[in-house]
Amino acid sequence: MAGVGNIFLGDDGFGVETVRRLAQEDLPPHVEVADVGVRGVHLAYRLLDDWDTLVLVDVAARGGAPGTLYLIDASTAGERTADRQPAPLDGHRMTPDAVLALLDTLCAGTGATAPRRILVVGCEPACLDEGIGLSPPVAAAVPGAVRMVTELVRQEAVV
Repeated sequence: MAGVGNIFLGDDGFGVETVRRLAQEDLPPHVEVADVGVRGVHLAYRLLDDWDTLVLVDVAARGGAPGTLYLIDASTAGERTADRQPAPLDGHRMTPDAVLALLDTLCAGTGATAPRRILVVGCEPACLDEGIGLSPPVAAAVPGAVRMVTELVRQEAVV
């Protein structure tokens, strides 16, 4: 699993904080927890190494109340890229969509295979302005995200 986001942009640090806490959990031995931060290009290249399942943790602005958690299945490349314009490649602003689009491009060019299952655990942000620290509703959502991810990786272990 990978936590992505920029800790210097308020709630964008949600993924990083969540995986920091997940690293302290008792997870199955095959699970790798990574704080990717703003290194989305690096993550896309790492995913070429034959992973079965990827769980990305990040903010996801979908119109809900701040702190709302979402589970998004992004397993099918066509569903990820349908009706979307290609995002410019900016190594410091790699959203999950941009990371997955780059992964699809890399897989097409190298013959590698993307992870079989790609899930995004997202949280509705309240504030993405410059500043360190999560807003109260997003900080309150971190324990729920930890539980959600822990349940997901344990389910994947038995699938």
